[in-house]
Amino acid sequence: MSLRILSAVTTAVILLAACSKGEKGTAVGDSSQAASTPSTSTPPGSPATPAPGHKVIVVQLVSDEKGSLFDPKEIEAKKGDVIRFTVKIGVHNIHFLPDSNTIKTGLPPASDMLQLPGQTYDVPVNFEPGTYYFQCDPHVALGMKGHLKVED
Repeated sequence: MSLRILSAVTTAVILLAACSKGEKGTAVGDSSQAASTPSTSTPPGSPATPAPGHKVIVVQLVSDEKGSLFDPKEIEAKKGDVIRFTVKIGVHNIHFLPDSNTIKTGLPPASDMLQLPGQTYDVPVNFEPGTYYFQCDPHVALGMKGHLKVED
């Protein structure tokens, strides 16, 4: 079996398994909403509110004729912001891999598969300053990777 066929079959199996889970994400919120509760107390994935004076940064998850990608794939944020990963098209997850983020602690767990347009996965930015790498597991071979630069 050629590598291309094997890759296509593997991708199809992963997507079918993801689709059969039937899990739902959170509702899409206003990306410019102000905060009343700091995001540090909100677990990753749950709807989160940024800390006072901070913002929600929306990152779209897309699979289309251009490929599978995070839009934007490079994010700059400050501690207290919230990254809201939102499905536009496709089935995706968000995974901050420990081996890609060596010596970093407090990484969020990999999200469940997000399947429906508008589903979200919120990541409160409570990381120390530095660069954090993430990917979509089913589409990493297609280059669906990104990074978050946390500034002081």
